[in-house]
Amino acid sequence: MILALGIVGMSHVLAEQPQSSESDWSFNATIIEACSCPLFCPCYFNTTPALHSSHGSHGMEAEHFCRFNRAFRINKGHYGNVVLDGLKLWMAGDLGSDFSHDQVDWGVLIFEPLATKDQRDAIRAILTHVYPVKWKSLTVEKDGAIEWKAGHDRAEARLDGGRIGELVLRRAEGITADPIVIKNVKYDGAPRNDGFILMPDELEAYKVGERAFEFKGTSGFMITIDMTSKDVKR
Repeated sequence: MILALGIVGMSHVLAEQPQSSESDWSFNATIIEACSCPLFCPCYFNTTPALHSSHGSHGMEAEHFCRFNRAFRINKGHYGNVVLDGLKLWMAGDLGSDFSHDQVDWGVLIFEPLATKDQRDAIRAILTHVYPVKWKSLTVEKDGAIEWKAGHDRAEARLDGGRIGELVLRRAEGITADPIVIKNVKYDGAPRNDGFILMPDELEAYKVGERAFEFKGTSGFMITIDMTSKDVKR
């Protein structure tokens, strides 16, 4: 079953969530992420994604898009008295052709089965601040098991054993064997991160529905973000 959240921003998703609990939350998570753009994703410095060539009804066509997968592992977090430590979740979607007005195209959010209703509501509320944009379409889809594994040279994540989504990243080659890290770049709405560890993808794919996509050799990274309710402007 797919729960459609409609053509609204994520800030409208939790209308039933008690606002008082938003006064106390924290979110520290490590994200394995990849997208269709070349390394390093230009979306962090521009309002238009990379230009891609594709086969259309009139031959070769070009369009701007940024189709992404994100696999989260929450290292430590809470929302009021709801503990989020250790939970995993998955996002996939497309930022669209132009997000200069903080509006993006579509996204899907998938929880792992062990997440409780309170934890799901908490995460969805927090994500409105991590990604402070309006979505033309955002859906919460059926739960799926999430495999998440990160090391020095590789990072891998799979949704439903890879049948729904898959991320396989490898460390970018530098002068030494140390990872290449880009620092002092903001990750969406999160005010703190430990740097973008550059890891081009061997595969990033979302495999179900009419919007399924797959890319190889494009932008990928791993990052740990940190944000609390005190960071939110009121």
